[in-house]
Amino acid sequence: MSDVTLNAATANPEAAPRTAPVATTGALAWARTNLFSSWLNTALTLVMAYLLVRWTIGFIDWAFINAIWSVPMQGNVPQTQVCRDLEGSGACWAVIGEKHRFILFGTYPYEEHWRPLLVCALFIGLYVVSAMRRFWSWVLIPIWIVTLTVIGVLMWGGILGMTYVPQERWGGLPITLILSTFGLAFAFPLAILVALGRRSNLPAIKTLCVLYVELIRGVPLISLLFMASVMFPLFLPEGMNIDKLLRAQIAITLFAGAYLAEVVRAGLQTLPRGQYEAAEALGLSYWQKTGFIILPQALRLVIPPLVNTFIGFFKDTSLVLIIGIFDLLTAGKTAIVEPAWQGFGIEVYVFVGAIYLVFCFAMSKYSQGLERDLNQHRRR
Repeated sequence: MSDVTLNAATANPEAAPRTAPVATTGALAWARTNLFSSWLNTALTLVMAYLLVRWTIGFIDWAFINAIWSVPMQGNVPQTQVCRDLEGSGACWAVIGEKHRFILFGTYPYEEHWRPLLVCALFIGLYVVSAMRRFWSWVLIPIWIVTLTVIGVLMWGGILGMTYVPQERWGGLPITLILSTFGLAFAFPLAILVALGRRSNLPAIKTLCVLYVELIRGVPLISLLFMASVMFPLFLPEGMNIDKLLRAQIAITLFAGAYLAEVVRAGLQTLPRGQYEAAEALGLSYWQKTGFIILPQALRLVIPPLVNTFIGFFKDTSLVLIIGIFDLLTAGKTAIVEPAWQGFGIEVYVFVGAIYLVFCFAMSKYSQGLERDLNQHRRR
């Protein structure tokens, strides 16, 4: 230690070098406080750690070490006896290699699978662009319109030399992305309008919004899908019919809008009255006050519940199986109907679950980062 440091430490003992307070901060202190604070917590921690290690080792043995990755073929018939001989001690990932196209794209024509694959890539690219804050302007609207138009052209075809594919042949991951993306894209602005309507001073508007929210939230999504698929066509004029996928899309949009409206209304109620009074004192109109001052603050406060609702509805699209639409999960269930692959549903569900996990985890991490950035920007 130099003379300058010694003199500084002598003159001011608090300036002397000190070791890190590992007893009160850091991972060791957190573990001591939360995992080993008493004999009961210590015992529970050790038991859970033992079970976790046992499960992890068992999963690695099943998923990787003892797994079968391919099976021999006799003509066009897979010989899955080698997988059955494992008797559950190892995974048969050969079912994924054989059925992954059907799981991802359903009954879409095999030779045209490049089209739904490109559609999935376009959806992911659209999500990435929409998540970048530098695109948060009016320029995002034409990007969405152009991208969704291209997606429709690719899925339907019938032009540019592409074969026409009816909606009855669509399935798998594209259906899940279409239902969730369109559903939430239309439900979110609807939810904002309904949330504002529930706080309106006009009795007619407030009553309509309350009735909509309470009626929709009072029934399960399956009921709405069933009504949209079976009962709604009964009220249409003779000879008029709406596509089954569109009917399911409308039901999901209305259902999501009711739940999101309550989340947005909670954010509006959280804001102190002073924010409203300050905006009125500036002489702003209702829409200026709402668009520039109230809504930005309210939506920032409810980012966690909003994303939680988004994730829930992304997974709830699997309920469209009740009306015969082949989403990702339904395609996975159908893939193992073939006798040769019956009994290997776990592998298929793990594969489908991993796809859901990737999308939901990405939404969760993005929302955490967005909330952190907005809070830091507000402090500045």
